[in-house]
Amino acid sequence: MSVRIARYAVGAVPAVELALVGCLLAGVRVPVAVLLGAEALVIGVLGFEAIALWRLWRAGRRAGAGRREAMGAALRAVVPDKARRLVAHEVRGLHSLGLWVLRRRHGVPRGALAVPYTGPQTAMLYGLAFVAVVETVMLALLVPWPVVHAVLLVLDVYGVLLVLAFHAACVTRPHVVDADGALRVRYGGLFDLRVPAGAVAGARVERRYPEGGPVRTETDGVLDLVVGGQTTVTVELGSPVEFVRPLGKRGWARTVRFHADDPGAAVAALTRGRREPSRCQDPPGRA
Repeated sequence: MSVRIARYAVGAVPAVELALVGCLLAGVRVPVAVLLGAEALVIGVLGFEAIALWRLWRAGRRAGAGRREAMGAALRAVVPDKARRLVAHEVRGLHSLGLWVLRRRHGVPRGALAVPYTGPQTAMLYGLAFVAVVETVMLALLVPWPVVHAVLLVLDVYGVLLVLAFHAACVTRPHVVDADGALRVRYGGLFDLRVPAGAVAGARVERRYPEGGPVRTETDGVLDLVVGGQTTVTVELGSPVEFVRPLGKRGWARTVRFHADDPGAAVAALTRGRREPSRCQDPPGRA
């Protein structure tokens, strides 16, 4: 029962905070007592969450689980799956921001080909970040109410940070073609699909402009990973591959279409591994 209450409480806290922020942005004068009561409610809910996590963690430890395993089980019991995934996406984005500053890439082994895909969206993301910075400065100068000013400042700064983190995740987590022809298709920290070399039946350069979101599927088993409204590489699979969408929904793909800034290099790397074994065969007629 306490676990169910804790799961409902996790959803209630953002709703309360968003309601207060909405009132402040709309110019509604919220009494100080209501603000204090809402913050006290949030603190109480967070305290209840901490107690629930502690009890579940202790129960897991008594059952013989390790510290990390017990904490993971407690978080899965209390925090809804979609909330955990959203937090994980943000954590990967912030981690990628550090990699971006250090000029490092994630998950590109030696001998593999990194396939960047950020070309069509880079200018848009930088423009969005610039607009967010200008908005932050203008609101800081125009908003006279200290509470509203503080709330907007935190939201705007965090928004700029998230835009940069998303771009950094896309830069530091490129598509990867391994030396054996295996393919790893990614979209920042939101999507990650591994295709074994044996499942790749063919690849070609094909520019398409599918409609919809960045990760979309069709009824015939086609998975589109769209960047800037386009895909440039089509990979046919010999056997279906399971994928997980950003919020946890699963599906199966027989064809994967994604964007690559240099589609020719990506296709050449994908098909090289399938051509090379034929060069080692003896010519016809030779014993």
